[in-house]
Amino acid sequence: MSERSAGILLYRGAPTALEVFLVHPGGPFWANKDEGAWSIPKGLVEDDENLEAAARREFEEETGVKISARLSELGSFRQPSRKIVIAFAAEGDLDAAAIRSNEFVMEWPPKSGRLRRFPEVDRAGWFTPDVAMAKILKGQRPIVEVLTQRLGTKAAKGRSS
Repeated sequence: MSERSAGILLYRGAPTALEVFLVHPGGPFWANKDEGAWSIPKGLVEDDENLEAAARREFEEETGVKISARLSELGSFRQPSRKIVIAFAAEGDLDAAAIRSNEFVMEWPPKSGRLRRFPEVDRAGWFTPDVAMAKILKGQRPIVEVLTQRLGTKAAKGRSS
């Protein structure tokens, strides 16, 4: 069975001035990457965990913000890694500059024997659908497309990074 993640694509200003909320992964590998590096806040689903509960938990872990809004399932999206992302949408607003992410520990630099802590998410932002299509990981572009279709707005389809 493929690994599963659940996440929330937060949006505001629908339908005329739609913006979606994306996060940028922390850590040294992603530090200098921008286009094609951003993601919806998401994370692994535990065995037998409710998908909505997992999406809410992961959103809070990655941003420090608890989402209480009603969630609407956008679907399941197979990623190039074969992982399945189950995405939900929620309407809401938050200050992207004020997020507080959980952290992870890794050896850095490699083979140095030194363990360092890095935020799972190092920044967040609000983007129009067209900009989000350039920023988001290629495998997650269909998530933005489904949301914009449901809300009656447009996003650039298949935009390359």
